[in-house]
Amino acid sequence: MEQLPDYNQRNAHEIDFNIYGEEMQYVEIELDPQEAVIAEAGSFMMMDEGIKMETIFGDGSQKDQGIFGKILGAGKRILTGESLFMTAFYNELSGKRHVSFASPYPGKIIPIDLTHFNGKFICQKDAFLCAAKGVSVGIEFSKKLGRGLFGGEGFIMQKLEGDGMAFVHAGGTMAKRTLLPGETLRVDTGCLVGFASSVHYDIEFIGGIRNSLFGGEGLFFAKLEGPGTVYIQSLPFSRLADRIIASAPRTGGKRKGEGSVLGGLGNLIDGDNHF
Repeated sequence: MEQLPDYNQRNAHEIDFNIYGEEMQYVEIELDPQEAVIAEAGSFMMMDEGIKMETIFGDGSQKDQGIFGKILGAGKRILTGESLFMTAFYNELSGKRHVSFASPYPGKIIPIDLTHFNGKFICQKDAFLCAAKGVSVGIEFSKKLGRGLFGGEGFIMQKLEGDGMAFVHAGGTMAKRTLLPGETLRVDTGCLVGFASSVHYDIEFIGGIRNSLFGGEGLFFAKLEGPGTVYIQSLPFSRLADRIIASAPRTGGKRKGEGSVLGGLGNLIDGDNHF
């Protein structure tokens, strides 16, 4: 079991964890009595007897913010396409209990100790998996309008704040880069998983009419400038979904051109056309 250092006056619950698997991972959280973990809907895998599930409004990170504050905090989640509600898992018994959360598609689960990121980590809106109760899950607002209008996948980012443990998911193979002060890195907006709050980020236009029309990539990329840590994924879910949709047969059964050197041209030749 990996355990966080003993910090004084910690607001978030202190949780232990283990990550299992290779291509399809899951994280097992060990909860002491009265400890809890929060998660997005759909990530739950299994839990021991004695753990209580409770649907909460927002992320439950602040108990004394009042009903208006809770509504405002939860309402921001609508902008990221997430639910107003999250699920909390409490250990109600006297002994240790375990609850597990699975990655949504092949990739790696990344443990983020927020105390190592000055209390804030910024990630893609669909990268968050689960976190210790007390960690705030919100939206990272950009000060530049261009990011919102043209940033595509890379604009709407979530921020994880607090002093607890959080877990994010990277699709495919995960790359970790530690940028030096002034060092820059350009990343496809969909391949960007998350980065430290010390990293300056912006959205840039690729430029060039041929790049825009025939490059096969998006029109924009994320420009990241150090210092700080950046996590990149080789398989964004949007890219995986696009490939699945593109390969899906238009009629029942297998595509006639599938597996042949002619591919889609084979369908055209044999008259299997649907417009």
